[in-house]
Amino acid sequence: MSTNSPLALTTLNIATRQSPLALWQAEYIRDRLLALYPELTINLLKIVTKGDKILDTPLAKIGGKGLFVKELEQALFSREADIAVHSLKDVPMQLPEGLMLGVYCKRASPTDAFVSNTYSTIDELPQGAVVGTASLRRQCQIKAYRPDLQIKTLRGNVGTRLGKLDAGEYDAIILATSGLQRIELDARIRSELDIDTCLPAVGQGALAIECRTDDAQILQLLAPLNDDKARIRLIAERALNRHLQGGCQVPIAAFAVLQDDSNANNDAHGNNDSGDSLWLRGRVGTEDGSQLLKFEKRITLSGSQSDKEAQANQLGIDVATLLLDNGAGTILAAIYQSDE
Repeated sequence: MSTNSPLALTTLNIATRQSPLALWQAEYIRDRLLALYPELTINLLKIVTKGDKILDTPLAKIGGKGLFVKELEQALFSREADIAVHSLKDVPMQLPEGLMLGVYCKRASPTDAFVSNTYSTIDELPQGAVVGTASLRRQCQIKAYRPDLQIKTLRGNVGTRLGKLDAGEYDAIILATSGLQRIELDARIRSELDIDTCLPAVGQGALAIECRTDDAQILQLLAPLNDDKARIRLIAERALNRHLQGGCQVPIAAFAVLQDDSNANNDAHGNNDSGDSLWLRGRVGTEDGSQLLKFEKRITLSGSQSDKEAQANQLGIDVATLLLDNGAGTILAAIYQSDE
């Protein structure tokens, strides 16, 4: 542990949304930085975004999850904030010029959590049961798995969503496992959806730190928080989504795993990143689940970290190309047209 910051910096301002989960994320990064640089003064700049204000409309209708980061990015441009902490799955694939993701943190559980007061698994739900989610990705995969279920839009922070479940508006709701775990609501998780049933969102379970590209001091300060192996996986996933020209709120799923040759050192979530074989799975589906395209590819990584990141990026493009060659573009175009 360093007892002195390597920089002349004495104060750091972190932009964050005000939801309990967003504040947990910002406080987690603050505490990690303070452990490294105890002499720093770190402030949280709490911001209400447009996405937090509009709660009665599906995200796809109002511009997607980029609405949760725009105001934070404005704080970076105005230099009110030095960094912004995000759940990576909320970060648009294209960042404004002058900003970058300086850090990809070690990934937590990437899965989707099944939450219900009556049923333990998605398989136990009776025919016609009402399931709440704000995600078209979850909707299309759940409908592909259980066409009989009714999907009802669910917006709001975690507490709001759980409150609607408890009020009887839904038989079950689907939330990110990592989000519930981070704010100590593990007890509400009845089960985790199998990754083969519901492939995760791009970047789900990972935190990222956004900063200005020209701020070398901040990048140096943040460097110890970066997880090289998570970064490789997440670059592949985001490259797939970017090549599909997908936003955050579209029925696109991607999940990358680093494996060794024997596959003996990887858990079910691919979190024991011990090898140099990168496996990327991607999916695109219709909102009603009637079509669900699935493609994957494995490559062997080699060279330096930057070489491996370039190979991961190309892998994302390759799997996206497979999806596009088999009809993903038509599916996505129809969804974008319906949202206009």
